[in-house]
Amino acid sequence: MIEKYRGDREAGKPVHILGIETSCDETSAAVIKDGTEILSNVISSQVEIHKRFGGVVPEVASRRHVENITLIIEEALEEADLKLSDLSAVAVTYGPGLVGALLVGVAAAKAICFARGIPLIGVHHIAGHIYANRLMTELEFPLLALVVSGGHTELILMKDHGEYQVLGQTRDDAVGEAYDKVARTLDLPYPGGPHIDRLAQEGREEIEFPRAWLEPDSYDFSFSGLKSAVINTLHNARQRGQRLRKEDVAASFQASVIDVLVEKTIRAAREYGVKQILLAGGVAANQGLRETLKQRTESEGFPLVIPPLSLCTDNAAMIAAAGYISYQKGDFAGMDLNGIAGLSLV
Repeated sequence: MIEKYRGDREAGKPVHILGIETSCDETSAAVIKDGTEILSNVISSQVEIHKRFGGVVPEVASRRHVENITLIIEEALEEADLKLSDLSAVAVTYGPGLVGALLVGVAAAKAICFARGIPLIGVHHIAGHIYANRLMTELEFPLLALVVSGGHTELILMKDHGEYQVLGQTRDDAVGEAYDKVARTLDLPYPGGPHIDRLAQEGREEIEFPRAWLEPDSYDFSFSGLKSAVINTLHNARQRGQRLRKEDVAASFQASVIDVLVEKTIRAAREYGVKQILLAGGVAANQGLRETLKQRTESEGFPLVIPPLSLCTDNAAMIAAAGYISYQKGDFAGMDLNGIAGLSLV
């Protein structure tokens, strides 16, 4: 693998990295050229399958990945007009995520690398979300990434490529998880985030929900209390025979979430003097968050980078983009690479 790596580098050939992402309920494969050019990005979503269960069923997700992974990889290569022999390396998500789902992607990546004699690169899922932004513009350090998804809410400082310092993280529910639980209480379909975001645009912020600021100097987040406050408000209103407009509940809940996310992001950006702020993760698709963060960063003078909606949710292009950094450093994984459900970023 190392000889193949050195040969491609010394020959000055384009670096084509196949990315594979199977951490949850999307089966995705993509080919990225030289770390920033998307040649293909194929995604097979399982949302319709899991919708009837109100959430992702791990065993069902894993089985679906097994059925789809080969077809998705073939489609990604065909769309990129490349063969397996044209690949420089394979980058795969190996954590965090559903362990059964992760293992499908890891096994596929190891098989290709073993057969072709090319480097294998293990990628952290959150690093992938952050590097989705590099597919839009070059990163400038130091930078601050606000990562918001169904399983993660983190503020991450980066002083160089591949260097991560977690300034703050959720102490309980991740923001996406809170959205889904509130949506379920409002009898909205799964996944609930997009439905609450849509309703919030039509509602008024008439209900005063709490903002969990925690300690004055803390960049951590907490959304469990807010989630409980929404549930209790709805329950109490029903007991009194009152009818609260779903649009107003959604608008009030979302305003509380966005206030805390944006305020802590701006405060951290000031303290660390960053040159860029990145928004990353599935909840980065939330229109209310995108618009509010744009307004605040413009007024504060911080350049903001937000991926297009197609790169916010789980996809393999972001995994290949992050993998390219490891490729440049010669940081490769062995054939003993395994899926790690609770993998830490640092």
